[in-house]
Amino acid sequence: MQRQLGGPEVLRVEEVEAPEPIPTEVQVRVRAAGVNPVDCKTRQGKGMTAVLGAPPFTVGWDVCGEVTAVGGGVTRFAVGDEVFGMPWFPRQAGAYAEYVTAPSRHFAGKPHAFSVEEAGALPLAGLTAWQIVVDTIRVQDGDDVLVHGGAGGVGHLAVQIAAARGANVIATARREQADLLDRLGAARTLDYRDDDFDREVADLDSVIDFTGAYGERSLAVLRPGGTLVSVPSGIDPALLALGAEQRKRVTGILVEPDPVGLAGLCDLIERGKLEIEIDRVFDLEDAAAAHRRAESGGHGAGKIVLRVP
Repeated sequence: MQRQLGGPEVLRVEEVEAPEPIPTEVQVRVRAAGVNPVDCKTRQGKGMTAVLGAPPFTVGWDVCGEVTAVGGGVTRFAVGDEVFGMPWFPRQAGAYAEYVTAPSRHFAGKPHAFSVEEAGALPLAGLTAWQIVVDTIRVQDGDDVLVHGGAGGVGHLAVQIAAARGANVIATARREQADLLDRLGAARTLDYRDDDFDREVADLDSVIDFTGAYGERSLAVLRPGGTLVSVPSGIDPALLALGAEQRKRVTGILVEPDPVGLAGLCDLIERGKLEIEIDRVFDLEDAAAAHRRAESGGHGAGKIVLRVP
């Protein structure tokens, strides 16, 4: 919990009453909670602070754990089931805690092939990638897709989802990450420090920009009718106008709870088509240290996870 906005040090462990489920909800004993950039931004007073309001509040939306109680009307889960999900986003879920409650359809059964930590790291990043690739772009077999930030927490999932749908995926990342991206299904990796992607590719069906740094240049490599998805919030109106002028779709996205998307991710996992990279696991009481690592810029491509003892 935090009672003020600020640096990682405002995250404190406090004793509070466990939330009780109302009808259609489940109570989940949290075993792992993913750490995402939006958590850090919200803690500072950006991100979803406008939705949550002033502190006190508890950040975190990624959850993996065990159902410990069910409200009236719930038929999908029973006490003892292992589940994962991204409840309530962008409202408060309070995932950095021992218990959360949320509608049962904000969760899915934990993938058997994933550890608790892996499942806890997946929902927000995985659903963001799924909703971009499957729902927004509707990637088809044979599509040419460019992913900026392909080795990042969401990017490496988008690469895999697009590749699983038969796309020819080109990723921008550091050269030393090329082997990882090759294993995940990228047909080609361009080093963003040395390679001018707009000289290397053209007439693409879609571009996914997880950096927010390549708007106009990305439009230039799209075919007419192609789609540019810029993930960081706040698309320049001039870019929207330029896209319309060139007959190219430009859009942002904000992820939302999605049981269909969770089921799709589970299917890919069980078929061996999707994996998640874990950078480091911290105990819940070390959430401040986890945020410091997340904000350092020096951690690896994988996700950071909080383990709840």
